[in-house]
Amino acid sequence: MSDVMIDEVKIRAAVRAFRAPPDNTPIPEAMIDSIAVRDGLVQVALLVTREEAPRREPLRRALEAALSLLEGVKNVVVVLTSQRSAPAAQPQPQPQPDPHGASAPASTILGQVGAIVAVASGKGGVGKSTVAVNLAAALAATGKRVGLLDADIYGPSLPRMLGTSGRPEMVDNRVIPFEAWGLQAISIGHVVSEETAMVWRGPMVLNALMQLMTQVEWPELDVMVVDLPPGTGDIQLTLAQRVKLAGAVIVSTPQDIALADARRGVSMFRQVRVPVLGIVENMSYFCCPNCGTRTEIFGHGGARAEAERIGVPFLGEIPLLPAIRETSDAGTPIVVSAPESEAAAAFLAVAEAVAREVGAAPAKAGPKIVVE
Repeated sequence: MSDVMIDEVKIRAAVRAFRAPPDNTPIPEAMIDSIAVRDGLVQVALLVTREEAPRREPLRRALEAALSLLEGVKNVVVVLTSQRSAPAAQPQPQPQPDPHGASAPASTILGQVGAIVAVASGKGGVGKSTVAVNLAAALAATGKRVGLLDADIYGPSLPRMLGTSGRPEMVDNRVIPFEAWGLQAISIGHVVSEETAMVWRGPMVLNALMQLMTQVEWPELDVMVVDLPPGTGDIQLTLAQRVKLAGAVIVSTPQDIALADARRGVSMFRQVRVPVLGIVENMSYFCCPNCGTRTEIFGHGGARAEAERIGVPFLGEIPLLPAIRETSDAGTPIVVSAPESEAAAAFLAVAEAVAREVGAAPAKAGPKIVVE
């Protein structure tokens, strides 16, 4: 193994020295948007317009190949972006809340998607990914063309929850999303092993997110569900700034400590002018599978009361049931594996509420689920 250390200075020098085929011209300095290097992992973002991106694809591939030959480089990813990154040393002022709930400025990124819905939570452990996967599957069951993007770079769970494995197919150097349960889906977990720890600094994580949005061959979609990491950090802000979000769904459990974090999530989206579509109360109650006794382990109704207090819709409550955990671990979302179950009915109700909020009513009526 080589002991040569690679850093940003060396990579930047290599990018400047690179001569692009076929006319051997240098890459303009203004085109170099960002460079991130950590432990031999390199990511370079080149600034181009959406229109010129196809023409610049040979340049991207050639630069990626050239940088991969440098001693000390373990892996390199070059992405094309139409949005310039904000300098880390000069934080941009946050926009003020829009009293009319207007969304962020329109972007050309994911322009083929009708409505992009972010699923977020103020803290981990509230079942956000489970809600995101079943929400997407429920929307697909109504006849919508649905995509699912796992934006949790540090803790991707989508491959396991959808039962997809292996690396995605590549066509013309573009990633083809997996098809599962009526969804088009992709995750960083599809390109790294489940045991790999993503020890990346912010710029590398953001470039990975951009790659999932811009270098994946997403088809025309009615709705894309984006499973965000917990909290209110860089990924949430980047997504809000770079794509036109139809809105955000906040997932919380009923107890006060989770609701306090949910409030911060609502506040963040309001600051960046993303409509909050509503709050989902997950793990709302538990029914014993043996005797049917209902127990409110984390309390009950806290999310509904909080939604009323802060003036956002309450989208529904999801019970705490062993079957939800079992089907998630098995890679078969309960909405499709047990469509007549109580849990599936709860997720479908949430999906219908979300569709109403974004004006994306189902194109085709799905089967009516009735729980006795």
